[in-house]
Amino acid sequence: MLGIGTIAKKVFGTPNDRKVKATQPLVAKINALEPEFEKLTDAEIKDRTRTLAERALGGESLDDLLPEAFANCREAARRALGLRAFDVQLMGGIFLHQGNIAEMKTGEGKTLVATFPAYLNALTGKGVHVVTVNDYLVRRDADWMGKVFAALGMTCGAVYPRQPDGEKKAAYAADITYATNNELGFDYLRDNMKSELSEMYQRAHNFAIVDEVDSILIDEARTPLIISGPSQDRSDMYRTIDTVIPLLKDEHFTLDEKTRNVTYTEEGNEFLESHLSGAGILPEGQTLYDPESTTVVHHVNQGLRAHKLFQRDKDYIVRDDEVVLIDEFTGRMMAGRRLSDGLHQAIEAKEGVSIQPENVTLASVTFQNYFRLYDRLSGMTGTASTEADEFAEIYGLGVVEVPTNRPIARIDEHDAVYRTAREKYEAIVESIKKAQEKGQPVLVGTTSIEKSEFLSEMLTKEGIAHNVLNARQHEQEAQIVADAGKFGAVTIATNMAGRGTDIQLGGNVDMKVMQALESDPDANPDEVRARIEAEVADEKTRVKDAGGLYVLATERHESRRIDNQLRGRSGRQGDPGKSSFFLSLEDDLMRIFGSERLENVLSKLGMKEGEAIVHPWVNKSLEKAQAKVEGRNFDVRKQLLKYDDVMNEQRKVIFAQRRDIMESQDLAEIAEDMRHQVIDDLVDEYIPAKSYADQWNSEGLYVAAIERLGVDAPVMAWCEEDGVDDGVIRERLQKVSDEFMASKAAQFGPENMRQIEKQVLLQTIDEKWREHLLTLEHLRSVVGFRGYAQRDPLNEYKTESFQLFESMLDSLREDVTKRLSQIRPMSAEEQKAMLEQMIAQRKATQTGADPEHEAPSENPTTGFVEDDPSTWGNPGRNDSCPCGSGKKFKHCHGQID
Repeated sequence: MLGIGTIAKKVFGTPNDRKVKATQPLVAKINALEPEFEKLTDAEIKDRTRTLAERALGGESLDDLLPEAFANCREAARRALGLRAFDVQLMGGIFLHQGNIAEMKTGEGKTLVATFPAYLNALTGKGVHVVTVNDYLVRRDADWMGKVFAALGMTCGAVYPRQPDGEKKAAYAADITYATNNELGFDYLRDNMKSELSEMYQRAHNFAIVDEVDSILIDEARTPLIISGPSQDRSDMYRTIDTVIPLLKDEHFTLDEKTRNVTYTEEGNEFLESHLSGAGILPEGQTLYDPESTTVVHHVNQGLRAHKLFQRDKDYIVRDDEVVLIDEFTGRMMAGRRLSDGLHQAIEAKEGVSIQPENVTLASVTFQNYFRLYDRLSGMTGTASTEADEFAEIYGLGVVEVPTNRPIARIDEHDAVYRTAREKYEAIVESIKKAQEKGQPVLVGTTSIEKSEFLSEMLTKEGIAHNVLNARQHEQEAQIVADAGKFGAVTIATNMAGRGTDIQLGGNVDMKVMQALESDPDANPDEVRARIEAEVADEKTRVKDAGGLYVLATERHESRRIDNQLRGRSGRQGDPGKSSFFLSLEDDLMRIFGSERLENVLSKLGMKEGEAIVHPWVNKSLEKAQAKVEGRNFDVRKQLLKYDDVMNEQRKVIFAQRRDIMESQDLAEIAEDMRHQVIDDLVDEYIPAKSYADQWNSEGLYVAAIERLGVDAPVMAWCEEDGVDDGVIRERLQKVSDEFMASKAAQFGPENMRQIEKQVLLQTIDEKWREHLLTLEHLRSVVGFRGYAQRDPLNEYKTESFQLFESMLDSLREDVTKRLSQIRPMSAEEQKAMLEQMIAQRKATQTGADPEHEAPSENPTTGFVEDDPSTWGNPGRNDSCPCGSGKKFKHCHGQID
């Protein structure tokens, strides 16, 4: 008997069906306009863009302009790329414009879909950001779709790391800007560390389209973006601690793989105390429980985590004397990304590579709070519905499944579960052999580099030709993926999220044409394309007859989405295909989260060697385990966001204050307000309201006025006058300090004084904000213990961080007032001496012996001017300095004072 919900769905359709149906009248309007736009000349298409932009700026809503804009964009794409968008692609574009996530299957042309809402929203002149997961896709998509925008009369830019300043500014000034999520977030933070508006990159945060939205807004949202500067070097401590950790036995610590947590037992603490005391790290008579031991405890904890939770070739690889992290979701190397709180240094000690100094946070933001800056946000991916609740709760985004252009013909087999990993891998090799014998291409998905290389060895022993795609083969990625659909091809991949290159049956025509023209530049491009298209069409028929692409997964991932992304590589655009998951009871997910009942059932069945159980019930059991892990990860991200939301309010205040200062032409009023507030605080402190004259601390006020205001005022004489109260003294101090600062302004000249005020204000705000971030980090690390006293750690964090912020603003006013009162014009001799000292320091920095770096070279970058940072380009922190010293930029001209 059917339930009420099932009957309602049959009668009214699902909510998703209704959303899809609602777009059909709009799609019909766009299609009706097609003949009109086909008749336009190339110049008239650009004229139509100008007309639409004028109407948008004149107040006409973008929703009203949508049919014409989409029709114009479709025609431009047809002419520029030879691609005519399907109706379902127009639907996807409509959902994106409405601020939704469009879930579109792999191969449905998401890259082209993004051009429609991007073009429509760029008509307002406020700019549109198209966000994707890696630099390769940024450049590819900007170059590819840039042809469409050029045909429409719009500009398109690409933002990538270490880009020259002028180029980056131009990319952000373009109508449509392609960039990675990391670069956008870091540029936002960098912008809020600049001292001039003209140096800032980003404009308003108007509209963003996030490609692979689940990867960016969920998978990568567990860790915040941090810009940091070097702190003190503790290499010796890490190395000493690293000699102790391998001596630990199982009884010295407890490991919880579910929560990825590891802690010392009582025996472990005693063992550590004796060894650390012997190594001289723990002073004699001091225990790990003493408050003075906090830093040591923190570092031994990180050492334990480095050894027991982080595995080489799974979580990171070692390359060129450096520990490079691996993205667990895409299998890519994350060059330049480092773990915080000394954990990266602990891994470096473990692997015996050079230990880089720890860093202090200069600025930070979470992806959640960065992307919530946009007036409107949208996204697209092949897999979002499993995380629909999180998208709605955190970002206010709805998820809409867009129908495929052609029905899916892929066969999804039930999971096959084996008793041991050995039996599973033997079955996988056998299955690959059978597929290859009939010419069916196979894509094998693994969860780590180690497992992909293990399987590769097994296939090599069996004489099966194959390609491996993991972090080590990052550079050949596009080529390997493009060849994965060829007749008889076998490809092993660590993860397939956001690869950006379609697996096309028979091979990728565009990639083959590009290669053919590179090897023979004189060949006729049209003839080459015609020949390759014929070859690929013939091979595609053979591959289809063999059953299409066979996706074989060697393990279930923690997240159902990653499994679905892998599965979705097969059966694109209605092609035939098959997907299978081979599992064993020894797999991480099965071992840590799988139900014990499943193991008991398999044991009772008395399965023979090499035999597997295949049943829908097994699938359901595994999906429940995955849903549990997803729920736990959601809680981690939600908790991170709750704490960051507290800081985010403060961040907005500080960044807005900085922007006001940069936009302001005259800061004398702000400086005066700060000075008067400091005077109010001083008078309240030394001459409390409603107190008697004999209770006043006039001497203390006199000293404080000299120290903080720079004025030698006759405060003690004033206090002895009859009829004088705190209000009179307040007014007199204000008058004296105002006259003192006015005389300074006259000495420097009004123009110079405004610049001095601006730089002092910005410099002091940045210093105070950095100190505040460090304090909040420490508060965050200890506030969790308040839970033991039945107090909510989050509420405690909110209360105390607000108090810290208030006291930071008080000290900011004091420091600005004090610094401005102490400045004075320099004599010609002083200026000359200071310049000589700076040059001498710079030379010492550039030529000083530093075994960590190469010997200085004599050749600076062309155009490099010592005292003009605009000629230095935009080097990364770890790049060679453009001055030619041979040092890293961060240790040379990029040093943060």
